[in-house]
Amino acid sequence: MRSRFRSDPRLTVRMTVTLFLLGLLYVAFVVALVLLLKSWLLVVVVAAALLGAQYWFSDRIALFAMRGRVVEREEYPELHAVVDRLCALADMPKPVVAVSAMEMPNAFATGRNPDHAVVCVTTGLLRRLEPAELEGVLAHELSHVAHKDVAVITVASFLGVIAGLIVRFAFYSGLFGGRRDQNTAAVLAAVMGVSIAVYALSFLLIRALSRYRELAADRAAALLTGRPSALASALTKVSGDIARIPTRDLRTAQAFNAFYFTPAAGREPGIERIFSTHPTLRQRVEQLARISAELGEAATPGRG
Repeated sequence: MRSRFRSDPRLTVRMTVTLFLLGLLYVAFVVALVLLLKSWLLVVVVAAALLGAQYWFSDRIALFAMRGRVVEREEYPELHAVVDRLCALADMPKPVVAVSAMEMPNAFATGRNPDHAVVCVTTGLLRRLEPAELEGVLAHELSHVAHKDVAVITVASFLGVIAGLIVRFAFYSGLFGGRRDQNTAAVLAAVMGVSIAVYALSFLLIRALSRYRELAADRAAALLTGRPSALASALTKVSGDIARIPTRDLRTAQAFNAFYFTPAAGREPGIERIFSTHPTLRQRVEQLARISAELGEAATPGRG
């Protein structure tokens, strides 16, 4: 079933290309590990099990990691009412609604498809936003579900997760494993080298896709609600509040930046923005201002 969120062919192309390239990288990675470790059964079984677990249980893993819990209508009636209204407007299944008891104002969506999706907001976000701003943020998150880019990011990030785990295991194994013969040390070094290369390539591919999907979600949300200025106001407010949170308090959340509405970053990225999961605040607000002009809406921050 297609939702009424504006489709984005360029996003579809980017997701397809990213998955194709990561698929080739994944096959090469598995083959390299089989050749190095001399055990194809172990490598394939472990990789398949981890991929299956990440795909089927991604929503539970994300909720647990970000301290979210499912909430019923009786507990958060206004939040459910906004989600109900947006889902009816977009003609899409209603996702599970969750709340995370975090002071950092943010939101995220996760799940393998629109029928098994979760949209979660933090209590810090609920306290700070006006109703129209909250609607814009939730529309943004629902568009991720409708465009299926949440599932793509979940699957795409699998390869980087596996490579990262292998690097950590190899490092600590080499550090604390005692003396090794020359052949074992060579194999360990080769596995670590291949894993680092795979992690670096998947890291860049995922972040390039992530930056575009955030712009696509902003566009789709603004066009669905017809109030790009409310979303721009929410972006400005949330980004400003996050920037005032000490960096040391954001470090835990930064591991999940690819899923958040706004990255848990203390400042706007400079040259390192090519490694960022999100476009800059300026890019996002400028895009919303253009949409506002196209719709004939006065792009006044804080409207609504």
